[in-house]
Amino acid sequence: MPHSDVIILGGGLTGMTLALALDAHGVRCAVVDPVDTQKTIATDFDGRVSAISSSSYRLLEAIGVGQHLSGKGCPIRKIWVSDGLAPGTLDFTPGEDDDPLGIMFENRELRLALQAASRTAKKLDLHIPGRAAHVDRNSDGVRVVLEDGTALSAGLLVAAEGRHSPTRDAAHINAARWTYDEVAIVTAIRHEKPHDNVAYEIFYPDGPFALLPMLPGNRSAIVWTVPKKRAPALLALNERALLAEMQKRIGGFLGEISFAAPRSSYPLGFHHSARVVDTRLALVGDSGHGIHPVAGQGLNLGFRDVAALTEVLVDGMRLGLDPGDAQLLKRYDRWRSLDNLMVAGVSDSTIRLFGLRGKTASAARRLGMSMIGKLPPLKDRIMSEARGESGDRPKLLQGMEL
Repeated sequence: MPHSDVIILGGGLTGMTLALALDAHGVRCAVVDPVDTQKTIATDFDGRVSAISSSSYRLLEAIGVGQHLSGKGCPIRKIWVSDGLAPGTLDFTPGEDDDPLGIMFENRELRLALQAASRTAKKLDLHIPGRAAHVDRNSDGVRVVLEDGTALSAGLLVAAEGRHSPTRDAAHINAARWTYDEVAIVTAIRHEKPHDNVAYEIFYPDGPFALLPMLPGNRSAIVWTVPKKRAPALLALNERALLAEMQKRIGGFLGEISFAAPRSSYPLGFHHSARVVDTRLALVGDSGHGIHPVAGQGLNLGFRDVAALTEVLVDGMRLGLDPGDAQLLKRYDRWRSLDNLMVAGVSDSTIRLFGLRGKTASAARRLGMSMIGKLPPLKDRIMSEARGESGDRPKLLQGMEL
């Protein structure tokens, strides 16, 4: 029976990043995912993007993924926030010598980079496509039998299966969860005027409209939150009509627009697990927490999980501890629980605050943004959060060696 230190169920962006981070530090991993990698990489840009924080990018560089992303991401040099198109906007602009507020990548490019890095991994066993038919966790270890009969064993099981993680549910880990009765419409546009590396977050009563800068400078990704009952009608509009609806929300400041990617959509919800560990089990990424995309921090939270779990396991194994040791998992749970809860709370509060209707609520929001704009220390703190540079950061997020 092939034995690994860690078995990871889920080979998506978070799961594969964890595998490569552990491999870079001599930890043997087996990754199991039912979806063929080639089917998850679109031939052309499909409109799906991720904002990678500066600290997350340091992690990718430290584990050998960054070299495959060089020149493929668009730095965010400014974030412009407004309550509709009314006066009273708020902008976040870091200093010239500071890191960008994030780097926008096509998800396709991230997957290709992870795939390229995995080819040179030394202690990584991929079972893709492959599906776990039976999982057994006990005090002695972990045993996973795949549908094709392959049996795997390890000291630790990691669930990186996404929001609907069957492993989390099988472990009876309780989670607070709710839906927002909203749908995110995702696509990308080309525009007549350059974006100048600015990300726009325009809040409307029925949901935020985000424009995220992409390469080259006349292309932006769109994440448009709409009420669930309106989504089918909007998605059914022809190209010209849908562009007209988008232009109303943009206000024309980018000039003429056209589609640069197909449209897609997904329902929005929230979930937060009471804990992210169990007997010889750790949750990472969306298996443990899922938030509204308003702040663009979902994947970055997953990368923070990756950096923390990698540091905990590497430190413990250097001391001769088993990767599934209960004390190591307890340390990981303590390290990530507060940070995950804080970020989740901020994203949920933001979407609820800007969803309040009426002139009084709108005036109060604009006043609040004006006050934040006059408090440089507070603005700096918010920008630090966007870059993932606050709190007790794992070493990999700081660009440090373990």
